Amino acid sequence: MTTLSRRHDFVLIFDVTNGNPNGDPDAGNQPRLDPETGHGLVSDVSLKRKIRNYVELAHEGKDGHHIYVQEGAILNEKHRAAYIAKRPGDEKAKTDKKLNPKDDAEAKELRDWMCANFFDVRTFGAVMSTGINCGQVKGPVQMTFATSVERILPAEITITRMAATNEAEKKKAEEGSDGDQRTENRTMGRKHIVPYGLYVAHGFVSAKFAERTGFSEADLDLLLEALKNAFEHDRSAARGEMATRKLIVFKHENALGNAPAHELFDRVRIGRNLAGEFRPIGDSRLDNQPPARKFGDYLIEIDREALPAGVDIIEL
Repeated sequence: MTTLSRRHDFVLIFDVTNGNPNGDPDAGNQPRLDPETGHGLVSDVSLKRKIRNYVELAHEGKDGHHIYVQEGAILNEKHRAAYIAKRPGDEKAKTDKKLNPKDDAEAKELRDWMCANFFDVRTFGAVMSTGINCGQVKGPVQMTFATSVERILPAEITITRMAATNEAEKKKAEEGSDGDQRTENRTMGRKHIVPYGLYVAHGFVSAKFAERTGFSEADLDLLLEALKNAFEHDRSAARGEMATRKLIVFKHENALGNAPAHELFDRVRIGRNLAGEFRPIGDSRLDNQPPARKFGDYLIEIDREALPAGVDIIEL
């Protein structure tokens, strides 16, 4: 496979309707948000998880597309596989609880083996120096937290469960003489949702770091495919409806790039759709408008004027 030779930067725009895009376990699983601005947040770790899940579904069991960070995985055993591959016939590689490279050359061989076999190591990098030591790798693909375009107002929804957990709970519920009493004895719960939110995340693909991990042109294609379809196989009752609405890629003509990423990102503008006209967020004419409740309430513009030489824009 051809190693990636050009830098890429991208803007991922996705939305959520009546769901919790990324709950915060330190806040009762409420949707994450910036406490100063009220804008919603989705962590980079959450987005990478969805990419990993898609790749695992789309290329399950295929060489070079295994996933390193999996639910319930024992990472040291994945490190051990590298030692077994690089030390054939060495029984200690199969049994020792601690293993370390013999020299710098073997350390590189172990890192390269992990990169070649695990898509997410090759893409995002990994720290693999726990017990059975395969070193660490900085990946060529990095992503930011996603931030909502406007403030969000999380809602707490009460839910009930009609079924009883055990015989005693059922008997207690049946003791009520009226509907109100029986309702009190049902199992109550809470769901946290965002009625609607449009989120934006930025991503960076370094061709120079791709050289170190072997991240290829085909890997980039798979990454973009995963970003477009990340939410299609991530459905759950908690997350409501989520969808990638637009993926904008800035492709440079060389490895170091032809323009700063932040200048390219500034070319993507998202505003409210006011009778078919673009209105910047914060425009006073939006003061009396109802809150956005669908993607059609927004318009996205890309400034293509005086684009830096050597930069192409790809919309997916």
